[in-house]
Amino acid sequence: MIEVFKTDVKDTRHAKQLIWQIQQSFADYSVNFDLEDCDKILRIRSETGLVQASDVITILHNSGFKAEVLPDD
Repeated sequence: MIEVFKTDVKDTRHAKQLIWQIQQSFADYSVNFDLEDCDKILRIRSETGLVQASDVITILHNSGFKAEVLPDD
């Protein structure tokens, strides 16, 4: 399962820290940012099931960032 989020993360240093935090909570997630995209995309892939979107959003919020799930088109 892959989930894509729109974020307001702009700095590579913050992105790396957030990736680390997400992977500490969800070891089976593959996480990356595309900070060059206008939506500052966060992509998460779970090989074992659904991505816990609300938990990911909470991790970003607790670090001072916004995130929302992008709808499938």
